[in-house]
Amino acid sequence: MNVQMEGSQAVAEILARCRPEVIAAYPISPQTHIVERLSVKVARGEIGRCQFVNVESEFAALSVLIGASASGARTYTATSSQGLLFMAEAVYNAAGLGLPIVMTIANRAVGAPINIWNDHSDSMALRDAGWIQLFAEHNQEAIDLHIQAFRLAEALSCPVMVCMDGYVLTHASEPVDLPDAAHVDAYLPPYQPVQLLDPNDPVSIGAMVGPDAFAEVKYLAHHQHLRALDLIPELTQAFEQHFHRQSGGLCSPYRMEGADIAVIAMGSVIGTIKDVVDELRRASIPVGCIKIGCYRPFPMLRLRGLLEGVSRVIVVEKDLAVGVGGIVSADVQLTLSGRQIPVHTVIAGLGGRSISTSSLKQMIVEARAERLTEPYFLDLNKTVIEQELARRRDIRRAGPVAEHILRTMNVMGTKVS
Repeated sequence: MNVQMEGSQAVAEILARCRPEVIAAYPISPQTHIVERLSVKVARGEIGRCQFVNVESEFAALSVLIGASASGARTYTATSSQGLLFMAEAVYNAAGLGLPIVMTIANRAVGAPINIWNDHSDSMALRDAGWIQLFAEHNQEAIDLHIQAFRLAEALSCPVMVCMDGYVLTHASEPVDLPDAAHVDAYLPPYQPVQLLDPNDPVSIGAMVGPDAFAEVKYLAHHQHLRALDLIPELTQAFEQHFHRQSGGLCSPYRMEGADIAVIAMGSVIGTIKDVVDELRRASIPVGCIKIGCYRPFPMLRLRGLLEGVSRVIVVEKDLAVGVGGIVSADVQLTLSGRQIPVHTVIAGLGGRSISTSSLKQMIVEARAERLTEPYFLDLNKTVIEQELARRRDIRRAGPVAEHILRTMNVMGTKVS
């Protein structure tokens, strides 16, 4: 069914058709609309025997789902930013216990300073917690990835995050195809748990594991992620055959035929990059784009194959490893180990800053001319930076950096002398 709908509302609708049995969530923008709509649908009895659990925190939300999943229920939650960090201990526990929980991350910047807009710093902070991470380019893909996520999680007994850009996607209204419940049921089989708590056969979960077995437990989690690299292409192919559209996957190339430069990114910025690629191709500049759809596990072999023949790689990422630079670009560099191919790190869109086609085109021009600094911060206001650094050199008690910068840029009204 084709409808015009806000991204959050569309995700909630498709989640209802995935038939979760326990939903627990705590509101935090920009994911709140998803769980609000789900709570209404549960209250109206529109999701079968689903139970919506109101909790006092994000940590409690995931803790409830750990118990529910271990008891054999299909489970779901959503969060963003500080909410994800607050549940960090439970995030690791869910993965370590091998529980197939699905969680939407409406990607949002992590403070301080406080910022409610989109970047990828929240999911990146927990990238190695043991959850599979899938990234949506647009709202149709966000819908489709949630259907695939339940099947993937339950096939591997491994939790899955579906990451969609906060506000850029969650609050954008656009046409989407919402398959009916019968079509979802035909693709997504009923949940059959691999492990199940049974009062008639009591066991403990999450028991203490000492040095004699901890490495083996971790290796088996790693093994499940390696299995995901084989399973995800199979599930996306089955999805295409069933729903008659391509969606998801490990990596997706765009106009990579004969490309000399490859621009790699994740999430909604891919659409903007594709526009830039089209424009540069019309100017006979051989640029292509690769979308990373699955970030954890990282699809090294698939990406390495797609980068055959390129002489330069640009990684555009909405995150920052403070003191190091890029996060995704480090994985790309590892992927290309042994090849003499420059990999440029471009930090963009932090805290929701717009990423324009003009800035991306200029970035590619600078990269071709080998003039990019490493890492390169797209549209960084160097004048403001220099003023703040000078203030900190000259004034012993310089005060809070964020407030000084806002005043310097006239965002807070009065300018600091």
